[in-house]
Amino acid sequence: MAAPFAASAQTLLAFPGAEGFGAYAKGGRGGSVYVVTNLNNSGTGSLRDAMSKSDRIIVFAVGGQVKITERLVGLPRQTILGQTAPGGGITVYGNGISFSNANDSIVRYIRFRMGVGGTSGKDAIAIAEGKNMIFDHVSVSWGKDETFSISGDVSNVTIMNTIISGGLEPHSCGGLMQTDGGVSILRSLYVDNNTRNPKVKGVNDFVNNVVYNWGRGGGYILGGESEGISEVNIVGNYYIAGPNSTADAFSRGNTNFKAYFTNNIVDTNRNGKLDGTTFNANSLGIEVRAARYNYPAVKSLLTAQQAYDYVLANVGASLVRDSIDTYYINNVRSLGTKGNSLRRETDAPLNGPGSIASVTGPKDTDGDGIPDAWEVQNGLDPNVKDSTKLRADGYTYIEAYANSLVGGGNSANTTTKAPVITTTTNKPVTTTTKPATTSTKPPVTTTTMRTVTTTVGGSDCAAKWGQCGKISCPTLFVLMLRLMFVCAFQEVAAGPVPSAVSLVPHAQSQTNGIRNVCE
Repeated sequence: MAAPFAASAQTLLAFPGAEGFGAYAKGGRGGSVYVVTNLNNSGTGSLRDAMSKSDRIIVFAVGGQVKITERLVGLPRQTILGQTAPGGGITVYGNGISFSNANDSIVRYIRFRMGVGGTSGKDAIAIAEGKNMIFDHVSVSWGKDETFSISGDVSNVTIMNTIISGGLEPHSCGGLMQTDGGVSILRSLYVDNNTRNPKVKGVNDFVNNVVYNWGRGGGYILGGESEGISEVNIVGNYYIAGPNSTADAFSRGNTNFKAYFTNNIVDTNRNGKLDGTTFNANSLGIEVRAARYNYPAVKSLLTAQQAYDYVLANVGASLVRDSIDTYYINNVRSLGTKGNSLRRETDAPLNGPGSIASVTGPKDTDGDGIPDAWEVQNGLDPNVKDSTKLRADGYTYIEAYANSLVGGGNSANTTTKAPVITTTTNKPVTTTTKPATTSTKPPVTTTTMRTVTTTVGGSDCAAKWGQCGKISCPTLFVLMLRLMFVCAFQEVAAGPVPSAVSLVPHAQSQTNGIRNVCE
């Protein structure tokens, strides 16, 4: 089991920034595009109908809450791109979803909230069989059994940038992760689950995560009473006790559990400060390895402190955070003083799933999932369904559009290319021509138009400017200085341009589906 895992037959990442065992999931690339146009439980235009066939890339022309009754079922070779939903994004509420045998699934920027009305004894997200799946920026909560559980004949799965929260009592579990086929859990958050944060058996790469308020059942459970061999990396994680944390952060290990265990910090004093200490794994009764298992490595390994900062800023369907994720993030930020496990999500303080405004997206004349403005900007015909065409980089245009909405990358230190947007405008330039010294004619003043081309984006645009609505005041100040310098340079090189420079924060445009930095 400890032999190095073979590289996937795929050579193209699921999306720029994908990492871990599931990084090469293909999704629906090569199939058709299905545009979800309503929030109905079923029927034409619904998410359920979109997921009824394999080989699909699923995008959203509407944002809001999808209230489901029966469980959803994922099928092989599907891509669900929740970041394409306008407004507050998409929340699926009322029951859970199974991705068993949904080979080559890509799921991004969507919320799955099960709740007390869901099927008894089921998980909010469950995988019992299957391979090659990646879940990125997913918010999953309120499982009646487990919240996000993987077990059985499952291989090559990544969970990254994800919130696993609020498993409902009496079980209240984050989830099982028990397979020999390889599960990566990267830069994610377990919060307000009584136990199994997670419970691990088999092959697991658990890197740069935060676990908060793990309850009476425990945090990371090291194999339980299993006689099977587990071989894992546990690296750079931060464990923070909350009001319900009466068990140990790490528990139940034996000599069958073998781990590369390093730089993990545990903070149990509940004093409202982040002041944990490095945990000594030698007290766990497991076999502690000196070398890391040769599992797919993250591009940028963070310290536990850096992981805490990154996770709280980025995890979940964070393009627009809803009130539920905000509640759980704030519990973590209390550093021991807030948090609790619920029997029903309708109880205080949550009082239900909150609301997501139902919003329709920008104009998409051909209905291929890409707004007209983005198509024009990128050389496509808004009257022809061409979103499934492959680009030179191997991604379809619909994937490129969806990636552009979130900066194109998701590693902790990405340099993935963001979309390059070039605009050309005509600026008036006033020129004064002086007559010869012997002339008696007055100076002649003429006004001509100078073409000014501005390019925004490129290889480090997302890394420099941040995501939608998250530009900080220091960053804004630096941006202003850079603009002043650029404008001053242009005046020296090309003459003064008598127009004010308008500074606009980096934001997602709901009217044209593209990102603008400044104009």
